[in-house]
Amino acid sequence: MFKYFPTNYVWNLSVNLSIEMGARIGEIEEMCAPLQEAAKAPDAAGVMAFRQTWASMGDKLISLAKEDEAKGRKISAGDKLIRAANYLLTAERLQAHGSEGRLALYRRFLDTFEKGLRLSGSSCRRVEIPYEGTHLSALYVPAEGVSGPQPLLVQVNGLDSTKEMKFLVGLPQWLAKRGIASLVVDQPGTGEALRLEGLTARFDSEHWASRVVDWLETRPEIDSKRIGMEGVSLGGYYCPRAVAFEPRFACGVVWGANHDWRDVQKKRLAREGNFPVPHYWEHVRWVWGAKDMDDFMCIAEHVHLDGVLDRIHVPFLVTHGEKDSQIPLHWAQATYDQLVNSPKRELKIFDARTGGVQHSSFDNSANAGAYIADWVAEVLGGRTAVGDAA
Repeated sequence: MFKYFPTNYVWNLSVNLSIEMGARIGEIEEMCAPLQEAAKAPDAAGVMAFRQTWASMGDKLISLAKEDEAKGRKISAGDKLIRAANYLLTAERLQAHGSEGRLALYRRFLDTFEKGLRLSGSSCRRVEIPYEGTHLSALYVPAEGVSGPQPLLVQVNGLDSTKEMKFLVGLPQWLAKRGIASLVVDQPGTGEALRLEGLTARFDSEHWASRVVDWLETRPEIDSKRIGMEGVSLGGYYCPRAVAFEPRFACGVVWGANHDWRDVQKKRLAREGNFPVPHYWEHVRWVWGAKDMDDFMCIAEHVHLDGVLDRIHVPFLVTHGEKDSQIPLHWAQATYDQLVNSPKRELKIFDARTGGVQHSSFDNSANAGAYIADWVAEVLGGRTAVGDAA
């Protein structure tokens, strides 16, 4: 793990995630160098300083992109806008719920990202899936070199990630090269669903996951018999739960197991384990729509996989970082052990040799992501070598 701030895990996590999303080290240095003292400050003061420097870099790149666009250099403009979106999202992610200007910053990030996709010529496009009288937003990335209906992996967020973060880390692109399409979803409790639609998280993830499959079954470009699901971090709970109760999924993958999130919350109350975001307890109450801590802890009692996983009868891959400082490694073993009816279950621990030892491999996602992409391609009928048919 790259530790720019020696005493601030949450900020280091954000910097590592930004690097995995394509940040440039010179820009990281420019943004972080003035923040050494602020990293030691209380959350409210510290995160405001973080926001100012990171948002300023985003604004600078947006200005440079305008200059490129004026000269007709749209690819260069798009690349800068995508990087600006990375920095704006990183700044937004650290803000407390309800903090002044947070929603405006999020909307600016969305607009910047969307324009960056368009100008850079990305094949990724935003789609909307009908849900509960409104919609779930998602990013669709088609497979490369596939004729006819394509296999697809639905990908869902953790507690505080967004569809754009997952896209920028790279799994959809790695899958596309292997003949697998992607649908990266802001499910209830995350991204646009939470911030713009007011849709809070729910423990019965099959409720919204089934609506996603319903929508995919209407798409002629997708092979409805080859739809898998992947979840990162808290998605390591959402995904197995959804696959257990939605039999139309053809496989499942967790990138960071999260077998018993209720236990994790009890440990965090006892100050064991690292928090992923500042203002943590405010954040989880917002995500889950809890009115107070007692209400939240009652909700958290449902967020575990005991008694669920024997319902899974499809291939399933469980991955975890050997030095995960948020979710103990033994929960990955528990998920694997309870997949007793999966015809092809695998537990992959990313260690010092492979890289990706931290939580959901945020310290080095490339090797871990490639392993997941290869496994999915093998299970859903993609390819793992150039020239192979998909």
